[in-house]
Amino acid sequence: MDILQLVLQVLLGITSLLLTLLILLHKGRGGGLSDMFGGGMSSAMGSSGLAERNLNRFTIILALVWFVAIVALGLITKFQGI
Repeated sequence: MDILQLVLQVLLGITSLLLTLLILLHKGRGGGLSDMFGGGMSSAMGSSGLAERNLNRFTIILALVWFVAIVALGLITKFQGI
């Protein structure tokens, strides 16, 4: 059980970093922190529709993996004492 817990913790760390990176790669919709840091000026350099949809899909899949890793770690921690 310790090996599974270690694997899940490493998976959680990697997915957390990747999820943060992917969220920062998304095109800003205006009026937020992305405009404050120059996101409003880079509208011409934005990604195409297909690239944006693929980025959305990959972000959602990675978020689901992240969520499953958290739930699995919580269940292992809860039932480890039994």
